[in-house]
Amino acid sequence: MCLGIPMTIIEGDAVSALCARGEEHRRVSMLLVGEQPVGTAVLVHIDSAVRVLEPEEARLIGQAIDGLAAALEGRDFEHLFADLIDREPELPLHLRPTP
Repeated sequence: MCLGIPMTIIEGDAVSALCARGEEHRRVSMLLVGEQPVGTAVLVHIDSAVRVLEPEEARLIGQAIDGLAAALEGRDFEHLFADLIDREPELPLHLRPTP
């Protein structure tokens, strides 16, 4: 399974950027999304920024990744999925049946 990681741009240009998530720092290709300002969140997949993220989306993805790690380590994780508790799961629009 492949996983995209939300990271924040620390410095960079149109070709590459130094990005961080927590203590991890990684140089990633910016060729798919173009130059972005410092502080922008991007979804990183195999050392390439594949999409620019809104701050809230980056936060939710980051919490989900942290929640999976916590569950695998036997720690409490429910608080990291607060946006999913007390609601039914929903299919993305493109997977929903047409009326």
